Amino acid sequence: MASLQTLTKSFSGWVFCCCCCCLPLLLTSPLPPKGAGVASTTHHACRLRKINFQQPYIRNRTYTLAKMVQVSDQDTDNRLIGQQLYVNVKENNRCYMMKKIVEIVVKDVLLTEAKDQYPYAEEVAQFLASLTSELSRCKSSGPREHIEKNLEEMKSKMEQLGENGKTKAIGELDLLFDYVENACTDSPKKGGNKKKN
Repeated sequence: MASLQTLTKSFSGWVFCCCCCCLPLLLTSPLPPKGAGVASTTHHACRLRKINFQQPYIRNRTYTLAKMVQVSDQDTDNRLIGQQLYVNVKENNRCYMMKKIVEIVVKDVLLTEAKDQYPYAEEVAQFLASLTSELSRCKSSGPREHIEKNLEEMKSKMEQLGENGKTKAIGELDLLFDYVENACTDSPKKGGNKKKN
């Protein structure tokens, strides 16, 4: 019985010590600076599930559409989708960059007369739109001038090429698919960005 009383006294002593000594230390410890968690939140908002890209059906539709249209693209000097999009863009902003490219291609190319002109165009547009919807909270971190400059150059090049610019954008959907996968998933596909720079 004496050992039980000693144990009870020492346990209650520890509880008292913890409550009186440790609790104030925890309460007065400095909080992380405001916005410290923003980078990780942005990182997670700029991530897509790998499963989006592992669906053979949509991958085949996208690649088939691109291959069909590449035949009519006579301009081999210009490239819309390639490493030039990443010039001076930090790696943690690449998914945001690709989200913006996808938005342009869906709105200005696939959902125009192309959806009636090419088979699978509307299906591919819906798939790509679902990706941008999933990335709706993805924002750029830091200054955006290089991102905006590269986006403008891509849009300008597409406009300069006229109808062939839209054709080229559709013909490069396979590249776009790979670039989005590499930029927005945690385990990029091996060698995806090496195709057709």
